[in-house]
Amino acid sequence: MSHLLDRAADRTTAPEPGSDRGPTIPRVLAAEWTKITSLRSTAWLAAATVVAAAGLAFGLGLLVRPGDAGSGASLAVTGHVLAQLGPLVLGVLVGTGEHATGTFRATFTAVPRRLPVLGGQAVVTAGWGAVVAAAAVGASLLVTSGQRADAGLVVDVTDAETVRLLAGYVLHQTGVALLGLGIGALVRRATGALVTAVMLLLVLDQFLATNPGRFTDTLRALLPAAGARLVQGDAQAAALDATSVGPDLGTWGGGLVLLVWVVALLAAAFYRLRRHDLS
Repeated sequence: MSHLLDRAADRTTAPEPGSDRGPTIPRVLAAEWTKITSLRSTAWLAAATVVAAAGLAFGLGLLVRPGDAGSGASLAVTGHVLAQLGPLVLGVLVGTGEHATGTFRATFTAVPRRLPVLGGQAVVTAGWGAVVAAAAVGASLLVTSGQRADAGLVVDVTDAETVRLLAGYVLHQTGVALLGLGIGALVRRATGALVTAVMLLLVLDQFLATNPGRFTDTLRALLPAAGARLVQGDAQAAALDATSVGPDLGTWGGGLVLLVWVVALLAAAFYRLRRHDLS
């Protein structure tokens, strides 16, 4: 993997014959895209994410019966529970990859300002997350088409809730990928970053859910897992709010919480890049 990262780092700044151009933003983006697409693990993660999303949606679709509450879109997005692990892992790997191989020295020698590199990683990670999320929700809609027809569940693209669920799925998965990137870039060690990411996104949320109360419900609402509200149907969100004594953020409010975490972690990672050593 290190030789691929070295080659991508060279592409970041190596001037073309007869050219004196430096590390322009397009060239940094091209280099980061080369890094993320040159690894077999990226393709495997994408495939696993789509299969996990579609597989869980299909499995839960077997339990749907005519007259059940919900919509066709809410069934299609249920696979986010497993699918979010794919973008989370990808983000962590992008954030820690160069520190694990030592190629960060070449990259940051070529791009001394450092912000373009982190920004480029964020752009390509978000792009990967959005494309794979769109493929995952498309596959989920496909494999559950028969189940939706049998249960009388429709996917009405003119319905506001349907549009929110489908768009929210893509936004949520993209946010999770950036969350992994922020943690990876801050921690810089793949194992530690991945454990931290899983604890923060999944384990802590489930632990707090088993210990309801005003403090725990409030803390839970402020964790990155609140972003999952983007893929909750109106009825499901209302039912959860009715049993919680924490703040009622609403569906988009949960997405805002995830966004704040992403921005804060990326800002902390950039501060560390600027003010601390690169070890």
